[in-house]
Amino acid sequence: MAEETRSKPGYVTVEIYDQIYHLSGQDQDHIRDLAARVDAKMRAVAALGHTADSLRVAVLAALNLADELAQARSADPRLGRERAATLRVLLDGVLDDEQQGSQQDSSGDPV
Repeated sequence: MAEETRSKPGYVTVEIYDQIYHLSGQDQDHIRDLAARVDAKMRAVAALGHTADSLRVAVLAALNLADELAQARSADPRLGRERAATLRVLLDGVLDDEQQGSQQDSSGDPV
């Protein structure tokens, strides 16, 4: 698991696949998050594979992460906007129903 310890200012120490790395960057929380993702992906690859070679696990994890990135980049943004609009309509309907229910409760009328 990716774990950090406090070190020099501007640096963060993370653990990825049982190896310690001292990294620098402007957003230490982001670096920790990335390290946790890489660690998780490497452990998932190792659990599914038949190799203990950490270099091979790292390469396969990198390929998996690159595939996820490529899929995210090729996603049609129009579909995302359409999905968001659909969810907004559904949420508005639920909120309207709840608001009408609470107005009936406060007026003393049966629900």
